[in-house]
Amino acid sequence: MDNFLDSRYKTFVKTRVLITGGAGYLGSIMTAHLLAEGYQVTILDNLLYGQSSLFQHCANLDFDFVFGDARDERQLVDLIKKHDVLIPLACIVGAPACDRDPFTAISVNRDAILTLNRLRSPKQLVVYPTTNSGYGTKSGDHFCTEETPLEPISLYGRVKVEAEAALLASPNTISLRLATVFGMSPRMRLDLLVNDFVYRAVTDRFIVVFEKDFKRNFIHIRDVADCFLHCIQNSAKMVGRAYNAGLDSANISKEELALAIKKRVPDFYIHFSEISEDPDKRNYIVSNQRLREAGFEAKRSLDDGICELIKGYRMMKRLAFKNV
Repeated sequence: MDNFLDSRYKTFVKTRVLITGGAGYLGSIMTAHLLAEGYQVTILDNLLYGQSSLFQHCANLDFDFVFGDARDERQLVDLIKKHDVLIPLACIVGAPACDRDPFTAISVNRDAILTLNRLRSPKQLVVYPTTNSGYGTKSGDHFCTEETPLEPISLYGRVKVEAEAALLASPNTISLRLATVFGMSPRMRLDLLVNDFVYRAVTDRFIVVFEKDFKRNFIHIRDVADCFLHCIQNSAKMVGRAYNAGLDSANISKEELALAIKKRVPDFYIHFSEISEDPDKRNYIVSNQRLREAGFEAKRSLDDGICELIKGYRMMKRLAFKNV
């Protein structure tokens, strides 16, 4: 699906994209990528965290913002019918946040997706970001493919898996099972593993790592944004399937991640603890071959992201509530 020339009126018609939760970590980057490619972009967001991550786009005539809630069916009815592509990013992200407020997690992460899917036309494309957390606690020795059984170990993983299943049972949908994302964003997140480890290296200069051999796959946030663009532009041959989206060279353990950061921050002290354990039991590596066969491959390296984060954190030196 792409911008096209309407021969009836001799006018250039731009593809209209609606992003719910578009002022967040990923949406703030994706909005810029879509606008740069000539799409019209509308963001629906309740600005839960008081973010101002989209101010720079207000002068762009192809950008619009609607303050609201992705669960509000009355608001969604009018918004959805005005757009060609729907990207539901609104989400309570991560297992701890979902466990703190299960009702909100279920209503936002699953029920809002079901509502959007019910209200849309089958002609409207949905590109849905889910998580490869659904693979759960594998051994870390064998690659998970899209055919690997989903065994989520958290409420967050479970409701995302349920939302994905409902979408893929409907026409004109694509699901991206995202690896753990890293990189700077106008709406920054420090709870993601790479972002967290680099932040600790830059600010604290030390870290205690539990379950050092547990593995995960990672992907740069700008590769994720590019991947969504690829899905929109190649939707005809991609719909109806889930795709793992990660960086092939970044199927690594927490130990390997910490040591990669230490190469850039030499005085970073790392203690690999054999006592206690990490409550996050995810341990898996992922094959991204299906996405590569569909024409997209993540290219930004882990080291590029580490360098980017180090620069970004220098600009976050004085955070709220820190008297330093």
